[in-house]
Amino acid sequence: MGVILKNEMNGAEAMVRMLQAHGVQHMFGLCGDTTLPFYDALNVLDHSITHVLTRDERNATYMADGYSRVTGRVGVCEGPSGGGATYILPGLIEASESSYAVLGITTDISVGSYGKYPLTEVDQEALMRPLTKWNTVLRKAEHIPRMVRTAFRAMTTGRSGSAHLGLPYDVQYDPVDPADIWADPQHRAYPAYRQGPEPGAARAAVDAILSAKNPLIVCGGGVVISGAMGELDRLASRLDIPVATSISGQGSLADSHPNCLGVVGSNGGTDQTWEMMEAADLVIFMGARAGSTTTSRWEAPAPGTRTVHFDNDPMVIGANYQTEVGVVGDLRLALKQVNAVLDRLDGGAKNFGGAAIVEDIKRRKFEIFNKYAQSNETPIRPERVVAALMKVLPPDATLVSDPGTSCPYFSAYYQQQIAGRYFITNRAHGALGYSLSASLGAWYGRPASKTVALMGDGSFGFTCGELETVCRARAPITFVVFSNSNFGWIKASQFADKDARYYNVDFNRTDHAAIAAAYGVKSWRVENPEDLEKVMKEAIEHDGPTLVDVVCQALEQSNAPVRRWMG
Repeated sequence: MGVILKNEMNGAEAMVRMLQAHGVQHMFGLCGDTTLPFYDALNVLDHSITHVLTRDERNATYMADGYSRVTGRVGVCEGPSGGGATYILPGLIEASESSYAVLGITTDISVGSYGKYPLTEVDQEALMRPLTKWNTVLRKAEHIPRMVRTAFRAMTTGRSGSAHLGLPYDVQYDPVDPADIWADPQHRAYPAYRQGPEPGAARAAVDAILSAKNPLIVCGGGVVISGAMGELDRLASRLDIPVATSISGQGSLADSHPNCLGVVGSNGGTDQTWEMMEAADLVIFMGARAGSTTTSRWEAPAPGTRTVHFDNDPMVIGANYQTEVGVVGDLRLALKQVNAVLDRLDGGAKNFGGAAIVEDIKRRKFEIFNKYAQSNETPIRPERVVAALMKVLPPDATLVSDPGTSCPYFSAYYQQQIAGRYFITNRAHGALGYSLSASLGAWYGRPASKTVALMGDGSFGFTCGELETVCRARAPITFVVFSNSNFGWIKASQFADKDARYYNVDFNRTDHAAIAAAYGVKSWRVENPEDLEKVMKEAIEHDGPTLVDVVCQALEQSNAPVRRWMG
């Protein structure tokens, strides 16, 4: 190890200072042997970073993910070598594929012991390479400032994503020149260094849109990530174009907006909303990759349907559909250019009648929903849970859902009153156990918003240990468990695809309220639908963590808004 001079700092201290220089306010992680110098630096230095000790590195990454989604800043998580590096990986994959900026820092064994079969040795750089946007393992302490800047530059520019830094034990002790501790303030948030479309692209997109008879805009997560909601609202309103979203695109418009159709596709879409996907003669994808879920495995748009595609990643354009016009650039800048073109055309002088069509479709969709939402059946129908929460939650509540039972129902029917990222779910890789942890990160990022985490009982079993973290943080999050004692999505798929030949999808019923109470969470177990709204109201208003364990109908018995099951 090098000798530290008075005007130098060691590598661990340099890492803390570089995070501080990039405006990091919160970090989520779990201690380990290789992390000792890093934790000591966090302990002794004067800085403004709040470190949240978690119970699992995977959950630390989900917390960083939730934090990033609501703040538009880089979420930071950390963990030790060996198992810590492997556990932290699932969250980095999700963040990268969902285009959110999350930095994973894993400390490592000493560079000097590489290849000597030390405990916890793993090739971290090879492990992370295919599943992050950018990654490196540091070999010299003097590289720390430069590589941290590179990581933040990679995460926040272009299509945002995750990055990984490996920080070996001995490197943490070696000297770093304090003069190299600086950051580009543009990389404190994302998108950074936005790029607009090439000249003429916006005009070509407008010409294509105005030539259509029944255009449909389909928004993915890129609209919200870019903060393009205002420009989208202006475009949709002035031309009266219907706007659908993927699950990740929820919040592109408020659900109460007259042009907002809601979610389309195989998960969270309904037969009613799908009508517009089939009827459109021009589909305008905005910040959406036109993947399998949104298009119901590319069932629509049908081959030959005209498409216009807006995205900041040129690799997305034309990947799944022949594109008539591709507009590559930041969504907010691109839509601003589109609206400027329409300004010069005096508004486009065209009205597509989208609001009236949307109103009819939503009326028919909610007629079905309301019938189930008012049902007194037991076990409780999931629709009734959605309806109860809509009655008691404030308009700016943040909902975080696992990809299981709760996701299709809330994607289809929950009516978000504000544009922006107020509904969060991990749609890229769909790992169970996401929402309980991600909700804590979302609360740290936006503490004034009432945060609600939605999960099935299978997901609860993945991650319930983090309830201790939530109680230690005194976070007033409400957890809602859809309890049906099985891995519901797979059981419903076995019902629909395998003639109800169920195999290894059921488990014993658990009293989740009792488990949560043991951690210190105020909890309720609800079996009577008539008690649901009262209990939800009490849970939402309580000043502390709460959990409502709802004994609910299984997915295979329900009218879940998943197209292949509903048919």
